[in-house]
Amino acid sequence: MKKLLSILTVFMFTVSTFAQLNLKSDAAHSRIQFTVTHLGINDITGNFDKADLTIKADEKNFVNSKLTFSADVNSINTHIEARDNHLKSADFFDAAKFPTMDFTSTSLTKTKKDQYTLKGNLTMHGVTKPVTLTLVYKGSTVNAMNKKTTYGYQVLGTLKRSEFNVGPNFPAPMISDSVSIKGDFELTAE
Repeated sequence: MKKLLSILTVFMFTVSTFAQLNLKSDAAHSRIQFTVTHLGINDITGNFDKADLTIKADEKNFVNSKLTFSADVNSINTHIEARDNHLKSADFFDAAKFPTMDFTSTSLTKTKKDQYTLKGNLTMHGVTKPVTLTLVYKGSTVNAMNKKTTYGYQVLGTLKRSEFNVGPNFPAPMISDSVSIKGDFELTAE
């Protein structure tokens, strides 16, 4: 009986070890883009060039997976240095005090093929709020350069900057309160 229990324990440990795949994003091929409307007439876009996504993927049932992503606020890039510096200042993100934005998932629900509702907590500018995003699985392929299976995921959503106290002195007619985000990530197993 002890031998049988020992074999079952090893088997269960082996199954649970292989049931989870730890995926980490490739920095050279991952970023978070954002879009705001300026003066009510024009979309302005930018990136957080340093962003990463980690997925502890449950290979048997992906909805049990856990996701985290983070962006380096100092990597903000709107292609206008003066604007980037202003966005890093205390008027907006206060990057010296709050250098990262961080997200941790709380639930994942499949809505259709390769698409999920992703809920979790986002911490930005020292404020943590629950948010609902969309996660899209873009597919996988073997990267010819490193011979590793590479997975593509996209995170989409809309946030209100006022909920995170970002740019409180800049009213919505000047810079929209609504901010669209789009994160594109290539990931490989750790």
